[in-house]
Amino acid sequence: MVITAALIILLSAFNGIEGMIEKLYSDFDSDITIRSEIAKTFPESQIDFKALSTLEGVESSSKAIEEIVVLNHEKKRVNAVMVGVEESFLIFSKMDKHLIEGAGFLSKNDTEYGIIGASLLDKLGGFIPERVGFEEITVFAPKRDAKVRVGSNPFTTRRLSLAGRMNFNREVNAEKLIVPLSYARDVLNYSEDITAIYVDVKEGFENQSVKETIQQKLGNDFSVKTNYEKNELIFKTSKSEKLIVLIILLFIFILAAFNLVASLTMLFVEKKENVDTMISFGADKKTVFQIFFFEGILIAGKGIVFGLVLGYAICLAQLKWAILTMPNSGGEAFPIKISLFDGVLIVVLVSLLSFLFSYLPVRFLIKKNFGHLHF
Repeated sequence: MVITAALIILLSAFNGIEGMIEKLYSDFDSDITIRSEIAKTFPESQIDFKALSTLEGVESSSKAIEEIVVLNHEKKRVNAVMVGVEESFLIFSKMDKHLIEGAGFLSKNDTEYGIIGASLLDKLGGFIPERVGFEEITVFAPKRDAKVRVGSNPFTTRRLSLAGRMNFNREVNAEKLIVPLSYARDVLNYSEDITAIYVDVKEGFENQSVKETIQQKLGNDFSVKTNYEKNELIFKTSKSEKLIVLIILLFIFILAAFNLVASLTMLFVEKKENVDTMISFGADKKTVFQIFFFEGILIAGKGIVFGLVLGYAICLAQLKWAILTMPNSGGEAFPIKISLFDGVLIVVLVSLLSFLFSYLPVRFLIKKNFGHLHF
């Protein structure tokens, strides 16, 4: 019962963690990202955006310009990754859900605004006051074709108002600054060049199949990757940890199953005289075997049923009342995600092991003590 409950709780917890990781990385990282295989940037005229938007499975897209810049606020300077995007990016990245300060827009009343990572703004010692509604910083961007000379300035400098502070994951929070595409073009002196295209996939479509369609259309001059491929190590590590925990708990279940072997052995010793009496009345080895085998199945079956009830009850209690919270999260509940497939998998595995640990010891005991009888 305890091991079955533990399997349900732990696998549900890993499902929750996996879902949290997917949310943290997949919301900011678009479903599909297109980049040039030849150079860092490419002219947007190389892409037929009208044809791209009409491809099956494509919901929307955003041109993007990415560049490392230096941000300055008062006397503090930090490096950051400036990402110039179109307004559509804010929609498919679910920006409103990830804002912890300010508002989620890039332009208002002909003024361009930025949205900065939470940790990045902390490094700059800035904040977004409620009265004013924005913070101001200075962006230093490298000049594209600047020649290094004594006394020359290799940076283009622009002021930027910050409308919001976002919270996605550690990497985004510490590095990213979202700005309008037009602002990025101005500060970097890009006429029509872009560094990437972010594509949002419609619900009900597989990212991988849409990616293959886009790759076929664009050819080998472009790299097309899904959000899973961009964060492959993170997703694979999460799945590997879940598999390892399942294997470890199954080994623990095997050790716990020796209690079942011990129970059946003691029951057999205790009832040996009764078995002798049954045999004298004409019972054969098969009848005796079935009595003890089904007793073992009954003991294990009760444990599995009670374990399922206990495990899912604890999971539901965590979902409803947030009994366990994550450390340093401001009271956020530890994520739990109940999966029917995991429940079926656990029942199948523990039932198979219970069958083996009932069948093998009973067969051995019958053979050892009543070898003269036939099945």
